[in-house]
Amino acid sequence: MLSLNTTSCGCCGISTATRAFQFHFRTSPSQYFFSPTNNYKFRYNITRATSTFSDKSNSNEQPKSNYSGVQLEDIVDGGTTKSGKLRLDSWISSRINGISRARVQSSIKAGLVHVNGRVIDKVSFNVRAGDEIKCTIAELQQLRAVPENIPLDIVYEDDHLLVINKPAHMVVHPAPGNTSGTLVNGILHHCNLPNVEFSKEGALSDTEDSDDELNGFSSQESSCDGLDSTFSMASIRPGIVHRLDKGTSGLLVVAKDEHSHMKLSEQFKLRTINRVYVSLTAGLPTPVAGRVEVPVGRDPNNRLRMTAVVGAVNSVKARHAASRYKVIEILAGGSCALVEWKLETGRTHQIRAHAKYLGVPLLGDEVYGGTKSMVLSLLRPRTTASLHSEMFKVVSELDRPCLHALTLGFQHPHTGEQVDFSCEPPGDFNEILSQLRRI
Repeated sequence: MLSLNTTSCGCCGISTATRAFQFHFRTSPSQYFFSPTNNYKFRYNITRATSTFSDKSNSNEQPKSNYSGVQLEDIVDGGTTKSGKLRLDSWISSRINGISRARVQSSIKAGLVHVNGRVIDKVSFNVRAGDEIKCTIAELQQLRAVPENIPLDIVYEDDHLLVINKPAHMVVHPAPGNTSGTLVNGILHHCNLPNVEFSKEGALSDTEDSDDELNGFSSQESSCDGLDSTFSMASIRPGIVHRLDKGTSGLLVVAKDEHSHMKLSEQFKLRTINRVYVSLTAGLPTPVAGRVEVPVGRDPNNRLRMTAVVGAVNSVKARHAASRYKVIEILAGGSCALVEWKLETGRTHQIRAHAKYLGVPLLGDEVYGGTKSMVLSLLRPRTTASLHSEMFKVVSELDRPCLHALTLGFQHPHTGEQVDFSCEPPGDFNEILSQLRRI
């Protein structure tokens, strides 16, 4: 089934086509079957929904597009601190409608916040009832990302956000050694974006359970899969709310203004974003459907990857992580599988680490064990000699983890409507899938 409607984006004059598609499932007692159609590109549905965002004290004011120089002078109300400790950055964020927490933290660290006449540069400083707060929001640093004319697969666009289908091998944002050719470079050529400021320290506050996809684990990771860097990420991620690894294809949302960025970021933090991924795994997970709730932390033996941490986590900085999965199709006699993943949290490399924990690393994921030799060792015993050459061809073409962000759903930051998007896996993913079916 295919339906097609064409609309024009008012802000950039770009036409976007919206198409509907369906997965076709055929079930049996032992497995699921997935038959992707070739003629769909994406689905865009809008359904009315009630916003779950909490109102700020001055919510009647319209959010600003640029908060630089905004001043706040106020006294902390006793009612706001009754529930316990109240951080300085949290209190200021609650008083300025639409501003991001990272922007407030940057202003505090710049020495632009006074509490009872004294400069406070600690974002976690606890305020008390009666404290007099004076704050000036800092100017944003100049962007270090340069606009580049890079073709973008724009699934949806309006005045407030973009939904983009990121190809595999494209880095999301600039980083040391990878300052051009990124998604951010392409977006900046397409339209203006807010300079939403992030710093590594501010984004990774150890008192906030923020989404790793939102905050990023390091500046190098998206460019070279490294997880350790001292490079500052300030102002090089305009509009980026979350990210996908370099090798992962699929959908991500980009904010066009700071208010939209804050509202979308809040949804990621509250874990109300609907995210569905599909992958090809080396081996068949047992059982064929389930939930993995195992913390994910940095691998102490390999700084380039994360790991699922079982048992005591005191020795490793691991964070709660939960993923739901189900096998959609068993491939190559059980040597591989097409697996759907639904994320409850968004830790760095979460699906890749949880797949390895289940004993079924993703095909093509050299970092997490889905090596070509490992895949061949699984396929050879289950295929006839006449198919070995075709099998070798399949494996030799693996050049990235076979992971695709299939579905993305969220509440629109300005209308409160629920919007859902889906986009089929790219050609390389579908080609490998087709070859595994033939095997």
